[in-house]
Amino acid sequence: MPQMAPISWLMLFIIFSCTLLMFNFLNYFSFLPSSPSDQQSLKIPQTSMKWKW
Repeated sequence: MPQMAPISWLMLFIIFSCTLLMFNFLNYFSFLPSSPSDQQSLKIPQTSMKWKW
């Protein structure tokens, strides 16, 4: 069974590492967080609790 030369293993490692990094970068930068103004419009109304002793 033929074995691969060490330079081929190095090239495979570099290609897979670059692919992994590019995949992570694209996923990270494609995410758009919601703006704070959207969160203010979804404000939950709070009722004040008045204790009666």
